[in-house]
Amino acid sequence: MEQHRLEKCNKLREMGLNPYVNSHIITSTIANILEKYSSSETELPESEEFSAAGRILAKREFGKTAFLTIRDRSGIIQVYIKKALLSEEEFEVYTLTDIGDFIGVKGTLFRTKTGELTIRAFHYRLLTKTLRDLPEKFHGLKDVETRYRQRYLDLIVNNDVKEVFIKRSQIIKEIRDFFTSCGFVEVETPMMHSLVGGAAAKPFITHHNALDMQLYLRIAPELYLKRLVVGGIERVFELNRNFRNEGVDTKHNPEFTMIEWYMAYADYHTLMDMIEELVTTISQKINNTLQIQFGDLNIDLQRPWARLTMAEAIEKYGNISQDEIADYEKAKAAAEKLHIQVDSSWGHGKIISEIFEITAEEKLINPAFIIDYPKEISPLSKSKESNPELTDRFELFIAGMELSNGFNELNDPVDQEERFQKQVDSRNAGDEEACMMDEDYIRALEYGLPPTAGAGMGIDRLVMLLTNQVSIRDVLLFPYMRSED
Repeated sequence: MEQHRLEKCNKLREMGLNPYVNSHIITSTIANILEKYSSSETELPESEEFSAAGRILAKREFGKTAFLTIRDRSGIIQVYIKKALLSEEEFEVYTLTDIGDFIGVKGTLFRTKTGELTIRAFHYRLLTKTLRDLPEKFHGLKDVETRYRQRYLDLIVNNDVKEVFIKRSQIIKEIRDFFTSCGFVEVETPMMHSLVGGAAAKPFITHHNALDMQLYLRIAPELYLKRLVVGGIERVFELNRNFRNEGVDTKHNPEFTMIEWYMAYADYHTLMDMIEELVTTISQKINNTLQIQFGDLNIDLQRPWARLTMAEAIEKYGNISQDEIADYEKAKAAAEKLHIQVDSSWGHGKIISEIFEITAEEKLINPAFIIDYPKEISPLSKSKESNPELTDRFELFIAGMELSNGFNELNDPVDQEERFQKQVDSRNAGDEEACMMDEDYIRALEYGLPPTAGAGMGIDRLVMLLTNQVSIRDVLLFPYMRSED
């Protein structure tokens, strides 16, 4: 708290004025005024008074006159202050205001010698007195730690940050509009689960006191959403938070936003086509282009996108032929050459996936679907009819990031129970990311899940991509931070 600001605040109270007014109704935004009168060719009304309210960003004082710059949610405008035009009390209130304070003004419009549209204030009101100085004359907050921890301050002084989050809101709206236009129903499913399932991840654990039971913050809504398809909601989606007890880096945050959707009588090829349409439609609407910049990368979103099997991607980007990873022993030898420590519990498919991550993943700059994942690492995916060791599954990579994961859903309850059991065995052997046995989900499958395809997409990573933010923290309003203590 700055002492000089507190003293001014107390002075206002001594004058009988509230430095934190109860309300101030505005009739128009700054953008409304600018839209109508900013053009130098537009004649300004001589006697009509306009009101505006906002935060003071700058003050330039010249004795008994001053120019202020104020900003509201819509824009910035200049205000001209002259002692002779205000009441004695209003001008004294002006002298007690600082950069950062919120004010309301009312007056006529004029243009300065440089042509800047300006409000000539006849009425001046302090709305909120601030008790801390803004950093560096509002030119920008550079310290990353402060920006993330005090996001409110970041938004005040870095307008481009606010634009990112406005775009994020627009992207989410476009996603919802896209799915509802395709006949999908949006739902909400539980955030706290009694079992861990739907993905491979370590959960956060909590406890329900009244029921005296352990619960897990959900790592994915998948098993609940597929229950709804069993129940007849054949096109369903949820856009909400997931929680995974994992590390924090430029691509990961323990709490993140995803959309998952399930579509009866469709397959994973249908979903890949849908994702191409979704992402290109949003990019065109938000950025007005399919050629986007992401850090130092130039990315072309033009359709169609590449589709490669995992083995083909390893061959293309890792210069390891498909024959060199054709069986367990060959794949193990190839992995060890890459200094991958092969765990004794890994099967052939797990080794191939590790080789893919090392050799190919970060090289997938333009959009690419990697398809036909090993069954071993796809416990909820339907096996390929042509090769039961593989599944009808894809993952989408752009800029070396995984953006989406989808597959034909396993709907054979006997097969699903066997795969759950393998996950249970892995969990008992120490794998904290393995799923638990979900007997109710097996029961749901026994009532019949029609041929269904489902997918998930990380909203935060999509926003990163479409707003050119290379860290996930820059698209989360309040990213996870260590305690200040």
